[in-house]
Amino acid sequence: MTQQESDELSAAFRDLLDEVAGIERKILGADPPLDEPDVIDGYRLTFSLLRVAVDTYVWGDRDNPRFVDVTGPYQRWGGDNSDAFYQIAPVDPNRTYRVTGNRGDSVYLSITVYGGPDDGHYSNRIVGTLNDRSLEFDADGNFEFTIGPEPQPGAWLKLEPDAVVALTRDYLENPETDRRVQWKIEAVDRPARHVETRADLARRMRAAKTFLADQVSFIPTRVEPPNEIAEPYPVPEQTFGWAAGDAAYAMGAYELRPDQALIIEGTSPPCVFWNLCLWNPWLHTYDYTYERVTINGAHITYEPDGSWRIVVSDTDPGHPNWVSTAGRRKGLIWLRWFLPEETPKRPVCRVVDIKEVSA
Repeated sequence: MTQQESDELSAAFRDLLDEVAGIERKILGADPPLDEPDVIDGYRLTFSLLRVAVDTYVWGDRDNPRFVDVTGPYQRWGGDNSDAFYQIAPVDPNRTYRVTGNRGDSVYLSITVYGGPDDGHYSNRIVGTLNDRSLEFDADGNFEFTIGPEPQPGAWLKLEPDAVVALTRDYLENPETDRRVQWKIEAVDRPARHVETRADLARRMRAAKTFLADQVSFIPTRVEPPNEIAEPYPVPEQTFGWAAGDAAYAMGAYELRPDQALIIEGTSPPCVFWNLCLWNPWLHTYDYTYERVTINGAHITYEPDGSWRIVVSDTDPGHPNWVSTAGRRKGLIWLRWFLPEETPKRPVCRVVDIKEVSA
């Protein structure tokens, strides 16, 4: 070990901690100032981001990867929702990996490989996606496929030279009781021993720092005007971030008094799953272990013509499709549709007095 290597590692460590401290400055210095619940969530955001950064870049091993949870009831990050579990693993585009698992009770599962810079910056394109429609399952729900640079027998997802990370998604209609997907990834040709230098660890810490900086560059997020939802859109191959490659999304916002409700009316094309959730400005769901702050298509009460009406408000007006604001006077709205047969039509929104809402 040289003095330069020692100094480099120490500097990378301090820089990572400084980046964490910088998130607090962004929380407290937001303009306009954040509401108190959003400030509190901002501090939680810091730990969520740090955990993902450390799991992906400091601990993550492309030669011998493991899938680790990045979303769940106590792990909010990156546009999470109550119906899904996401896991992440770094990949080496020159290696071949065997992925095995069991689908559990999922209505949708997929793995998406993202490409882009290998230095912690957000991915800028989707390399490829495999979902449950392109996999074979045995009678017990087990599956197996390969990801790597060269064609392989059976289901195979090609790794392009810029592949950096794999992200799994599994969606459940009843996440509190359904069995989640089990995922396992293993390198077919992993080395017998792993030896890491100070320079290697310094590089990993710099990548974690860059990840944190990228993640907070576009938050807190504000969408104007409130009480509207933008036109839904399918995800393009060239995309910023880690969106799904076989989904359509729509984003909006609400701003309501306690005596008001936002009525959202729309239709959903045939798809394997869709939901609506409310987010804080950090793109995290509210605490869904206490209140229904999200709703999915399996729990929607539909109109006779197949359309739906969702009511967003602070108190329950007695409507079957009520979604609680959890006491937040303003927030973000996010809709997603997986494997839709067509791009959904734009939902229509209107604000009413909560007394006008009927079941």
